Amino acid sequence: MLNNALVAASAALLLVWGVGAAQPPGITMEMIRSSLPVEGAPLAVPGSYEVVSELAYESPGHLVHRPADLAAFPNDDVLPVVVWGNGGCAINSTQYGEFLSTIASHGFLVLATAAIEGEERRQSTPDDMRAAIDWAEAENGRAGSPLEGKVATDRVAVMGQSCGGFLSVTLGADPRVGTIGVFNSGVQPPNPDGPGGGFATTDALAELHGPVLLINGAERDFMTETSHANFEVIDHVPVFYGARHGAGHTATVFHPGGGEYANVASNWLRLHFKGDEEAGTMFTGPDCGLCTNENWDTDSKGLD
Repeated sequence: MLNNALVAASAALLLVWGVGAAQPPGITMEMIRSSLPVEGAPLAVPGSYEVVSELAYESPGHLVHRPADLAAFPNDDVLPVVVWGNGGCAINSTQYGEFLSTIASHGFLVLATAAIEGEERRQSTPDDMRAAIDWAEAENGRAGSPLEGKVATDRVAVMGQSCGGFLSVTLGADPRVGTIGVFNSGVQPPNPDGPGGGFATTDALAELHGPVLLINGAERDFMTETSHANFEVIDHVPVFYGARHGAGHTATVFHPGGGEYANVASNWLRLHFKGDEEAGTMFTGPDCGLCTNENWDTDSKGLD
């Protein structure tokens, strides 16, 4: 296990990784990029919808992944919103495209940040992700929008990986957010000597008001200890903790279709926003899919 100083250093790294700053002592790029080998790993399971990816209407700083055919919404299916935060808090979401498309294929409107040509390179912020929720609400009400009247604006999730996980905790206090997912990440206790930047600390965990998903890459992921510490702190909302052995810090998000992590994210969202009991068996019950999987260490609180 990493000592507390190294974990704190890793948090600082994750705040600056997206803009190319040098990593602090003890954290190498090899550790950051550690992932589960593709060969032999579980495959991503897509949903029934074909997906289109496009820049958001009149919001070039956001990228949309959504079902191409929206005829089923809202009468035959619901279209919840999922806002994603990239590793390194990077603006460009291209490398997460397959992961996000797999989620969208299960009937979700997935939003991520996009780089705007000519703008100075920077990190994404909680405000960028909050603006994505605003956009979904506006498009749901805009006459002539392909999304007009189709978006389940009362079902919003915020998820993120690495530095993007910090953002999901920050946005979790927004009353519109019904659940969050924190992948290979976790927030630190308040520290006046910490990296700052307006990111959430463990104080923010008390402000969460919906189910929380905490997933990490186990022994090869330097954020595992922090992820588990966050699980221990949360006791007022349902929470699921999963450590995938051998996954490392990047895990499977860059596997074809996002690999196993895409399945975990999709099933969590289907359970909580679509009432899909089959998807829920991955997380609930004494014989839950991840609980009985030898590749995972799991724990949960408050889940039926």
